[in-house]
Amino acid sequence: MENNTQQKGGLNFTKQNIRWMIIGVIVIALGMFLLSGGENTNPNVFDTNLVYSTRRITIAPIVILLGFGIEVFAILKRSKNASE
Repeated sequence: MENNTQQKGGLNFTKQNIRWMIIGVIVIALGMFLLSGGENTNPNVFDTNLVYSTRRITIAPIVILLGFGIEVFAILKRSKNASE
């Protein structure tokens, strides 16, 4: 019997997969950072420019979704020398 048996259909993470996952986490964290902030100096005045800025409404969600896309890519990516 062979000692180097490999389960078919199992997840084999390589260093490259882990690097992509780390990049994805960093991109998600960057998106969360872009989403935060907007402290109002006067609590009695509602400033719509702080809450509904382009950075918070458009850019941050796109960056977060890009990070999740990188995570999916990192999980599904197969190494070139993976046997089937």
